[in-house]
Amino acid sequence: MYSFACDYLEGCHTEVLKALCETNMEQAPGYGADRFTKTATEEIREACGDPAASVYFVNGGTQTNQLIIDTTLEAYEGVLAARTGHVSVHEAGAIEFCGHKVLTLPAHEGKVDAADVKEYVKKFYDDSSHEHMVFPGMVYISHPSEYGTIYSARELTELSRVCRENHLKLFLDGARLGYGLEADGADVTLSLIARLCDVFYIGGTKVGALNGEAIVFPEGKEPSHFLTRIKQHGALSAKGRLAGVQFAALFKDNLYRRISRHAIEMAGEIRDIFEDAGCRFYINSPTNQQFVILENDVLKELGEYVGYDIWEKYDENHTVVRFASSWATTQEGIEELRHAMNKCIKSRK
Repeated sequence: MYSFACDYLEGCHTEVLKALCETNMEQAPGYGADRFTKTATEEIREACGDPAASVYFVNGGTQTNQLIIDTTLEAYEGVLAARTGHVSVHEAGAIEFCGHKVLTLPAHEGKVDAADVKEYVKKFYDDSSHEHMVFPGMVYISHPSEYGTIYSARELTELSRVCRENHLKLFLDGARLGYGLEADGADVTLSLIARLCDVFYIGGTKVGALNGEAIVFPEGKEPSHFLTRIKQHGALSAKGRLAGVQFAALFKDNLYRRISRHAIEMAGEIRDIFEDAGCRFYINSPTNQQFVILENDVLKELGEYVGYDIWEKYDENHTVVRFASSWATTQEGIEELRHAMNKCIKSRK
């Protein structure tokens, strides 16, 4: 059974695996001091248009989010995020576990609006008892959002402006960044993100790597002794070369962007399949995650042929279902989905 349940079902891209195999027996120093990590760092700096950027590699998304938030905020500060944001609902309280409250904002198709940030800060400081409350210290966004939506350059610019006017750090979660950069109509670039954000990360786990995320502090403005603090969080890998080799391969010859674009093209075919079947979409996502409203009976039958991810209840008779393409989605998998939907349609006539 072919599955569209998420975008990290496969191992890694063949070029990444090839690089790991070719360098496997080469001895290298640990903790990111190896030549592969240095190469990956330079390639990411070049892609971001920021030769002074500080780049660090850690294992996974939740670890990255907790590490950045905990080391960037003061002890009395919390992080503003959409109520649907990953740190709000899908990280088992990891942010609160390290002592920082997630302060939720309205979600606009999964995104944070600059006006809501401005209003939150104003209300906070207008409250005469705000010294007894959790101070807002950072705004967390993800690009793409949990609903596959993306920020425009105008939206990101306005968010950055509001954050800087109110002395808030702007943190962009890029677990699926490649799919956001390559989405149809996208006008946000890596260099723009580097100019507007205080910190962001480039996701590898969901975009062609076995594991790993690349944390980027533009202009080298990371918290003091950041490497030491990575280790304090248990996030410093002795075999740092593993992430270095993978990201060096992903950023060689534009591979990261090319395989991300493949996922977008596959998502377009998924959309076509459900549009042809007369299905409704819960949200208009231009990225690799497609959210379809399906009748519960159809959903049950479809599950006999392909895998998917149940997102949320829509009403008594319908469910919102996520179908995710990825760098690894095959045309054969797309045809299995098409065949399955055709079977479901025929069985209901």
